[in-house]
Amino acid sequence: MVAFRLMTWNVQNLLPVGSKDGPPTQAALDAKLASLAQVIDAQQPDVLALQEVGPPQMLQQLQERLTQKLPNAEVSAHPDHRQIRVAFLSHLPLQDPVQLHPFPQGLAPVQVGDPPAGSTAPPSLDHMGRGALQVTVTADGQGLVIITAHLKSKLLTFPNDRFQPHDEDEHARFGAYALDLRAAEAVTLRAHLTSVLDDQGTSLPVLLCGDLNDGVDAATTQLLQGPPGSELETAGFGRPDHGDGQRMWNLALRIPVEQRFSRVFRGRRELIDHVFASRMLLSPLPDVTTAAAGPATLRSITEDPRAEVGKPGSDYAAVVATFQLPS
Repeated sequence: MVAFRLMTWNVQNLLPVGSKDGPPTQAALDAKLASLAQVIDAQQPDVLALQEVGPPQMLQQLQERLTQKLPNAEVSAHPDHRQIRVAFLSHLPLQDPVQLHPFPQGLAPVQVGDPPAGSTAPPSLDHMGRGALQVTVTADGQGLVIITAHLKSKLLTFPNDRFQPHDEDEHARFGAYALDLRAAEAVTLRAHLTSVLDDQGTSLPVLLCGDLNDGVDAATTQLLQGPPGSELETAGFGRPDHGDGQRMWNLALRIPVEQRFSRVFRGRRELIDHVFASRMLLSPLPDVTTAAAGPATLRSITEDPRAEVGKPGSDYAAVVATFQLPS
């Protein structure tokens, strides 16, 4: 068996100095890069999936800080309006990149805001707010397909760049817009996974990872699994059936309970960053942990992410999964 190590991490606004949401000074950026690199070097991933990466030069600056070099890079061509995107770093060559952006055929555009003044037509999207990215790597002769994504945030933004609603009606509407978009993005990923797996998941190694912005039991997260009834730690897990070729397994339960969170929101621990694997990668079961920058406990955040601007590290923990591949 050969070990393969995948790490996924929302590095929180890896943006240039002076840009909106970016660090205010070069010293602040240097501190952020150093703290990120320290965690990545300690984990020594074969492939690193990243979320909230700014312009490609920011990814290059992170690469330069690494002692355990990850020279190969691939970046999403579809950032959001803040110019953050997903990306990969790897010591293995990154092959056959696929950019995921439009909703699949049959899925209608979703409303993403209130109609502008004087109009009855609300703004809508027919694509992911932040594009997902797929790469293929070869580890000891075994090809692995890896997809990373960053779904719509649960932290809501209101008109005029507000993080607090005028009233609870506005709060409820924008909560629905965010949920609808996140669900449509999950459907987009699931449709793509079904195509990639092609009912061959028992022999084809496929991984999905990233900041999915909701918990294990959330409907949007559940959509990604495919056919139900065979999840980890259920009676159906050890019973192969015709759905195994299409299923993806959430590895959250492989994380030790005391580490099973990737963000702290108002003092509450949440696991919103996930790794899913096809059946072929579950024998033996992988080891999965989380890793954070700086102190052992993550900073607790609120509805206003601007409070984190300029701080080192990330307000997220990374999720790290180690698989044993047949040699």
